[in-house]
Amino acid sequence: MKLLWGAGSCAIGIHILLEEAGLTYDTEQIDVAGGETRQAAFQAINPKGKVPTLVRDDGSVLTEFGAIATWIARQTSEIGLIPEDATEEARAVEVMAYVEGTIHGQGFARIFAPQVFEPQDAVHGKLGVRRQGRDIVERGFAILDPMLAAHDFAAGDRFTIADAALFYVERWTSKQQIALPVHLQRHYDRMLARPAIQRVRQAWGET
Repeated sequence: MKLLWGAGSCAIGIHILLEEAGLTYDTEQIDVAGGETRQAAFQAINPKGKVPTLVRDDGSVLTEFGAIATWIARQTSEIGLIPEDATEEARAVEVMAYVEGTIHGQGFARIFAPQVFEPQDAVHGKLGVRRQGRDIVERGFAILDPMLAAHDFAAGDRFTIADAALFYVERWTSKQQIALPVHLQRHYDRMLARPAIQRVRQAWGET
């Protein structure tokens, strides 16, 4: 299978999960900033025009972070990337969904692409949209932070798909000069020490 990814994107979380799972895969870097996801060749693979995109061995394509993460976890269920306990599984999915839908989809999306969001008038403009995005991100982190007070990982005492999702938004904070709350900062530092994450960051040219 092949992971299509773009520099700086949330696809790093999927790459990490592939490494953690020990699956055999290839990667292909897509020039997202240069508009490659809008070109016909990429659109033929994923008409949504975004990464991560996973092309499986049978040629079928999976899109959306949560869907790909869940599929990877199910391929190696013995590793526990999705907890067996129903409540812990729900917590992992809950954190991942909140990261994707709110912290990323509503918060960082406004910071990275303010032109997509309203208002577009001269009074508010892009700075106002970015400020709103920053507020969403900071509030989201404040909500998640207490959950890490009693556990090393996002959904309990072991690494899951939720940690891969949380890592990718934690990773975005430094360039935006957003301070992580204390427990999330400890989580981020813990993630940076994981061998799988170190290998992926090296592959992405981040170390």
